[in-house]
Amino acid sequence: MKIQGVYVPLITPFINDEIDLKSYKKMIEHYLNKGVSGFIPLGTTGEGPTISQYEYEKIIDKTIEYNDKKVPVFIGLGGNNTKEVVSKLKIVEKYEVDGILSVCPYYNRPEQRGIYEHFLKISQSTDLDIIIYNIPYRTGRNIENETIYKLAELKNLVGIKDSCGDIKQTTSLLLNPPKDFSILTGEDIMFYTVLTLGGDGGILAASHLRTEKFMDVYNAVRDNNHELALKIWKELAKFIPMLFEEANPAPLKYCLNKLGIIDSDEVRLPLTEVTNNLKNRLDKVLI
Repeated sequence: MKIQGVYVPLITPFINDEIDLKSYKKMIEHYLNKGVSGFIPLGTTGEGPTISQYEYEKIIDKTIEYNDKKVPVFIGLGGNNTKEVVSKLKIVEKYEVDGILSVCPYYNRPEQRGIYEHFLKISQSTDLDIIIYNIPYRTGRNIENETIYKLAELKNLVGIKDSCGDIKQTTSLLLNPPKDFSILTGEDIMFYTVLTLGGDGGILAASHLRTEKFMDVYNAVRDNNHELALKIWKELAKFIPMLFEEANPAPLKYCLNKLGIIDSDEVRLPLTEVTNNLKNRLDKVLI
């Protein structure tokens, strides 16, 4: 089945530089009650680059336990060392997960052929489903649509988290989608637009907050009630940009802590807590 709906790329709660499993359990239960479509832990919103191998496995284990097979789980697993990514697959495969979310190789900026070969090697090394993640403003390299079409032919390349930042490229892909391939936006502010152009949903950091409203937009578009979807979206669209004015997930963690969903807004270096100016403005919209 295609991957559809609203997937939450889970933050990783910390207290005193340790993973706060109490808050993590409470958080997963909270989003299950909101009816989300799935979870993606250990991505950049989960501060994956700062997570140790021991913590990585602990988070996977606890996600599976707390989720209890209620919704699909895709694990963040990417990098710019293909051999290392393939090796780390063996860790993920020990757990009963649905697949992985794997970002385009960053920093070393491979050509399209290198990008294709990177994901081909990952695909050949696992039976897990793979969602590729295109976010060139972070990685330094765009996965072009021609490459996406080639990757979509691989047996377990099932979808893309599209944050390409180019509306022409996104629109072209949405209007000519690969067969049996999910197109999910990773640009939160593009969620409504992508849905109305035939997209399958979103992997949305902002859906940690006002989760029901994101689900309402998705369901209204699916039911062809575009007037209702747009009405709800106009309110959400005012709120979303504030969450990304400073480095994600610091603003999210501040809000989640204020709402009592997690017990601390702690982030790990090189990230820092949000400024007082942004805190004051977020306080006003959280009321």
